[in-house]
Amino acid sequence: MSKSRKKRAPKRVLALPDLEQAKSAVLNTLTSVSGQRTYDHAINDFVEWYCSEPRLAFNRTVVLRYRIHLEQKGYAPNTINLRLAAVRRVAYEACDSGLLSPELGAGIRRVKGVRRLGVRVGNWLTPAQGKLLLERSDTATLRGKRNHAILALLIGCGLRRGELLSLAMDSIQVREEHWVIADLKGKAGHIRTVPVPQWVKAAVDVWSATAGITEGTVFRSINKSDKVWGDGMTPKVLWEVVKEAANRAGIEKLAPHDLRRTCARLCHLASGELDQIQFLLGHVSIQTTERYLGCKQRLSRAVNDKLGIEPECGL
Repeated sequence: MSKSRKKRAPKRVLALPDLEQAKSAVLNTLTSVSGQRTYDHAINDFVEWYCSEPRLAFNRTVVLRYRIHLEQKGYAPNTINLRLAAVRRVAYEACDSGLLSPELGAGIRRVKGVRRLGVRVGNWLTPAQGKLLLERSDTATLRGKRNHAILALLIGCGLRRGELLSLAMDSIQVREEHWVIADLKGKAGHIRTVPVPQWVKAAVDVWSATAGITEGTVFRSINKSDKVWGDGMTPKVLWEVVKEAANRAGIEKLAPHDLRRTCARLCHLASGELDQIQFLLGHVSIQTTERYLGCKQRLSRAVNDKLGIEPECGL
């Protein structure tokens, strides 16, 4: 007589193997490499917090406590909301696989994010700072030629970190008598074509010719002997490239994404049309492009600079 199969009852407390299974399911639903990396970090952060002390259940109350924990650490609203979105995805996948009861999963998905008040100011370089950043590049070595080409693409084409690291030689083509990065796959799988200024193409050509790169990934790691090694670069190396360049130019707190914002701002200062800047950056929403440009608030000519009540001495 065959034994009847009993249906596994959903759990209230998820152990580490259950959370890892749910995390794998979440990452498998994401097509973007950068999205997978972001969600992997967010879920790992929650799992570390969740497993740090015994908890009664993986439920709405626990997730609310996690949100309070993130707020106390001083994270920005966008960061907190992204972490909470990752936890909701974990709860959904856990319910879908039968690990978590539907009632608990529904309660977790009802946890609201943090309301964002105001808009944080971005970080841009002025035209003079951008020019100084490029001029201070040490192009005498192979590493210096690579780093200069990286900076040129970031500030001249507004590429994201992941887009630059995955850039292939055969993607750089000619369209309408202009160099472009054709069919670039960006965030969320969106495809766009990015114009490449001649000076940027020249910097890439110097690097690729010196390094002997004719196919595959454009940017590679360089060992201590100043020779190309491997078939790619890590995000950490890219951060170091930007950090070192900023130090040489006397610029504080510069991140790779700040060069993308700088590209947008310089295009706007050069009378670039807003929709064309949107196409360049690959933004789905024009409001996102406006935030990159800082169009809503002028700081160089602030409205309160000349109120008519200033002391004559200018103090």
